Amino acid sequence: TALLPGLRMSVGCVPQQSNAPPPAPTFHETESPGKLSDWGLFSLGEGLSLADGVIPYDLNTPLFSDYAHKLRTVWISGEAHARVYRDDAIDFPVGTVISKTFYYQKPHGEFDGRVLKKPDASGRIAPALRDLSGVRLVETRLLVRRKEGWDAATYVWDDDQDDATLKRIGDAQHLTLVAAAPEGRTTQTPFAYVVPDVNQCAGCHAQNNTSREISPIGPKLRHLNKDFAYTEGMANQLDRWREAGLLAFEGAADAAPRNADWRDETAPLGARARAYLDANCSHCHNPVGPADTSGLMLTPETPFGNAAGLCKLPVAAGAGTGGRRFDIAPGEPDSSILLFRMESTRADEMMPELGRALVHEEGAALMRKWIAAMDGDCS
Repeated sequence: TALLPGLRMSVGCVPQQSNAPPPAPTFHETESPGKLSDWGLFSLGEGLSLADGVIPYDLNTPLFSDYAHKLRTVWISGEAHARVYRDDAIDFPVGTVISKTFYYQKPHGEFDGRVLKKPDASGRIAPALRDLSGVRLVETRLLVRRKEGWDAATYVWDDDQDDATLKRIGDAQHLTLVAAAPEGRTTQTPFAYVVPDVNQCAGCHAQNNTSREISPIGPKLRHLNKDFAYTEGMANQLDRWREAGLLAFEGAADAAPRNADWRDETAPLGARARAYLDANCSHCHNPVGPADTSGLMLTPETPFGNAAGLCKLPVAAGAGTGGRRFDIAPGEPDSSILLFRMESTRADEMMPELGRALVHEEGAALMRKWIAAMDGDCS
């Protein structure tokens, strides 16, 4: 199924941890099977391994999901490859399977509901996946490109972590986030981790509110244009996808759009903040998205001004304003609706509405710093 089997093996695989033969990826044309293993994307031994042709990737600035770690992969069946068709969006062919596996590291021993708050691996496959005894696999979400369009399928990992089962109606798991605190102490925060149902998947991935067709959010040139540590060394993801026959585009990767890394303190503060809003908000807050009636556009091509929230009055936020007048009040983070909604966990106030139960403290701190540094006022 691979255009360049040898190359795809080298860029996609974590070394096998068992003597079992590696799985063979399988494309299911009509229905999603009941078990994740039927797709053949992964094999499990002491660690999690990727099948031949299944390539891992990362994003410059990812979506926040209750501090879950994520392993992202792409596999294309047959001889087709993806193409850039508009701006930096990618047109994936029929036979594409995009996966995202959500997991946490455990404090120790048997799983008792506690998970660790730790930085996610960036630009590489997390070493934690080489030894699953210290990992709690939660779910794997698939986007499958069939003839009729994209389909979403969510698989919840079994307690023994031998396989994952299809859950069309979603799931909820009660977890406790354990985080380091000053003076050697720890904090423990209970929360409900929500696995989305089919309709909730469409709620985020239907980026056009008119057509309601779902599509991938993360795999765009601006998000993918970064280095990744493959088996044989560092390489730009766009170059590697092209070399592996996954992607066709003209020109050098250096000339492609590139989002800032929100964690990179050497990058301009505004670029980091706008990249964060792009990754977490723009799939709804775009001119044709589900939040188009709000008038708040958080795409990277929106000039930073009233349309992007600066001194913008809310349209119909209701309780979501927190009694604040403007989406972004320059120099006044505590008077800005945007920050209020990021720091809330109430269902009628918080943004994003789906995908989190916890406050992203580091993301909110970035927004606070960015707004506080703005000049001017809304008088």
